[in-house]
Amino acid sequence: MGKLAVKQYLVGTVVAAIGCMSLIALILTLAKHNNLELPPDIQYGMVIDAGSTHTALYLYKWPGGKENNTGVVSQVLVCDVEGPGISSYAPDPPAAGQSLTTCLDDTEAAIPTSQRTSAPIYLGATAGMRLLQMQNVTQAERVMDEVTKTIKKYPFDFKGARILSGTEEGAYGWITINYLLEGFIKYSFEGEWLKPKGGKFLGALDMGGSSTQISFKPKDPVKDPTSAAHLRLYGFDYSVYTHSYLCYGNDQAMKRLQRNNISQPITHPCYHQDFTLTLTLDDLYNSPCIEKTGTFDPKVSVTFQGSSDPIQCLVVVKTLFNFSDCSFAPDCAFNGVYQPPVNGNFFAFSAYYYTFDFLGLAPQAPLPQVNSTIETFCKKDWATVKAEHPDVKEKYLLDYCASANYMMTLLQEGYKFDQSNWNNIFFQKKVADTDIGWTLGYMLNLSSLIPPEHPLLITGVQQEQWAAGVFFIVFALFLSIVVIVILCAWNPDY
Repeated sequence: MGKLAVKQYLVGTVVAAIGCMSLIALILTLAKHNNLELPPDIQYGMVIDAGSTHTALYLYKWPGGKENNTGVVSQVLVCDVEGPGISSYAPDPPAAGQSLTTCLDDTEAAIPTSQRTSAPIYLGATAGMRLLQMQNVTQAERVMDEVTKTIKKYPFDFKGARILSGTEEGAYGWITINYLLEGFIKYSFEGEWLKPKGGKFLGALDMGGSSTQISFKPKDPVKDPTSAAHLRLYGFDYSVYTHSYLCYGNDQAMKRLQRNNISQPITHPCYHQDFTLTLTLDDLYNSPCIEKTGTFDPKVSVTFQGSSDPIQCLVVVKTLFNFSDCSFAPDCAFNGVYQPPVNGNFFAFSAYYYTFDFLGLAPQAPLPQVNSTIETFCKKDWATVKAEHPDVKEKYLLDYCASANYMMTLLQEGYKFDQSNWNNIFFQKKVADTDIGWTLGYMLNLSSLIPPEHPLLITGVQQEQWAAGVFFIVFALFLSIVVIVILCAWNPDY
C-alpha cells in the first residue's frame, strides 16, 4: 500500500471516529433530559389602612405563581403612622399626605429595588372618612387627593385610594381570619396546596373607632341581599353574612354616652368615682353621630363627674340601642337590622381585644367571670385605678369601664351571644404572627387581579450523562485536530 493510500486510510478512519463520537454526544444530549421549573420571584404588595383613629401601612409578599388565581400572601411588616387618622386632617389636607411619608420610606427600603415598580399599593379608608364624607364631601375629597399625591411620589404601582364600604370592611376581616387559620387553602405533606376537607370557618367581630362589623357564614342562606357578601378565593365561591354599624365604633359610642349624660349635675356612672372631665360643647357635638338639638354656644364648657355605678352604667349604655321594631323578627340584631343566628366560633379583634386584654379576659373567659370582672373594675375609684395601672395612659384608662359594658351589651343583647355560645368568642390580636384586620383580606382579594408570573423552565440531564457527553465532544475535537495535522503535516511524496 502506498503512502498516499495510507494517508487516505488514516484520515478516513479518524473522520469515521469523529462521526461516531459526535453521534454518541448528540444521543447523550438529547436522550433522557429533565425539565425543571425555577421558583417564581417573590412579589410584594402594600395596603394602607386609613382608620378613624390611626393609619397603618402593611407590607405583604407572595410567590409570583398563584394557587387557583389567588396569591398565597404573608405579612412582611407593619408600620404605624404617627398621629391621628387621615380624617382628622380635614382642616389641613396636605398634612394627611405628609403623615404617610415615614412609613412609605420604611416600606420602600424593605422591598428589593428590582421589585418596587411592580409592587402594587392600595389605600383603603374606613369609617372615619365615611363620617367625614357625610359631613363635608369637599373636605373628604381633598384629603383623599392629598394622600394620593404623596403615594404617587414613590416608585410603587399605585392602584388607587378609596373609601371602603362597611360591608367590604367586614368581609375582608372575615377573609383574613379564615386565611390565617387555613380555612381556604392548606399546604399538604405532599408539597401541594389543597382545599381543606370539611373545614369550619370562623366569624369576625371587628370593633373600630367609628364603626363595628360582624361577619360569619350562617347555617341558612342570607335573607337580606344587602347583608350578603359574595367572594371567590382559590377557585371557590363563598357567601357570608356581614353588616357594619356606622357610629357604633368604640370612640363614637363613648361620645354618644357623654351626650346622653348632659344634665345637671352631670354625673357619668361609667366614669370612676372622683374622676372629672371638662369638655366644650364643640367637643361633644363635633361628630355626625351626635344628634344636635337646638342652638348652643360651642365654647361653653361642661364637666363630667364619675360615680362608679356599674348598674346605672349599663342602663345608660342600653339607651344607645333600639332592640325593637324589626321586620325580620326573630332574626334581628338591633336598630331594625336583619341578622341570622350567630353560627360557629368567632374571633373578636381590634378594640375588642384591647379592652378584654386589659381586663385580663383575653383570649377567653367564662361569662360569669367576665361580668364579675367588669363590675369589680367599674366600682373602683379613680385613684385606685391609676395606682393599679400606672403605665396606661389616662385617655385610655378612663373609658375601659364604659367600653366593656358597651361591648358586652352589643355582644349579648345585640348579636345574641348568651351562656350557651359565649365560649365561642376568642379575643385575639394576631394569628400566626399576623395582625387580624381587613387589610390582609383586601390584599388576598385584590391579588387575584395581579397577573401571575410565568415560571422559568430549564432543561437538563443527569451529572453522569452530562460528563459522558462532554468527554465524547472533547474526544471528537481532539480527533479533528489529528485530522488537520495529518492533512497539513504529512506529505506522502517524501
